[in-house]
Amino acid sequence: MPIGSPELNDLVEKVVTDRGFDLEDVVVRRRDGRDEFSVVVDRDGGSDLDVLAELSTEIGEVLDAVPALADAAYTLEVTSPGIDRPLTAPRHWRRALGRRVRIERDGSDAVVGRVGQVSGDDVAIVVNHKGRLAVETVGFDSVTRAVVQVEFSRPSVAELEMCGLGPDEIAARRADAGH
Repeated sequence: MPIGSPELNDLVEKVVTDRGFDLEDVVVRRRDGRDEFSVVVDRDGGSDLDVLAELSTEIGEVLDAVPALADAAYTLEVTSPGIDRPLTAPRHWRRALGRRVRIERDGSDAVVGRVGQVSGDDVAIVVNHKGRLAVETVGFDSVTRAVVQVEFSRPSVAELEMCGLGPDEIAARRADAGH
C-alpha cells in the first residue's frame, strides 16, 4: 500500500519538531515505480546542509520502521523552502527580515520592498521610491500572494537598518549580495 502525504506528515512531524524545525510541506510522488518523499523544513536562523543531512537520516530511520516501507524502494529528500515559496505565515515573514519581496494585495497595487518588523497582524515593508525610503504597513489579511525576490545587487545600508537589522547582519548581507 503506497503511503500518502497525510500519513508521511504524521510519521515525520515529531522528528522534525524535536529537532527545532517547523514542518512546512510534505509531498509524495510516484515516479518510475518508486515513491519519492519530499519533506520541507525551516526554522528561525536557517539551517545548514549537515543539519539537514542528520535530519534526513533520522527521518529515514522512522520510515524504514514502517512495515509498508520496510522493503520498498523510495527516495527521501529533506530540504529547506525554496526562494519561490510564498510567505503565508508570520514566521515566514520573520525569517525573511531584510529580504526583498513582492506583495500582491486585495484591491491595491503590488508592493515591492524589504521585509521589516513583523507585529501582530501586519508587517512593515521598507520601500524605495526613486531613492526615497519609506515604510508601508501591510496587513496579512490583505495579502493575496507574497514571494521573496532574487537579488543581483547589494541592498543599501539605510534600507537594511530601517528593516531592523544590526551591523553584523548588514555587513553579511551586503557581502553575500550579487554572488
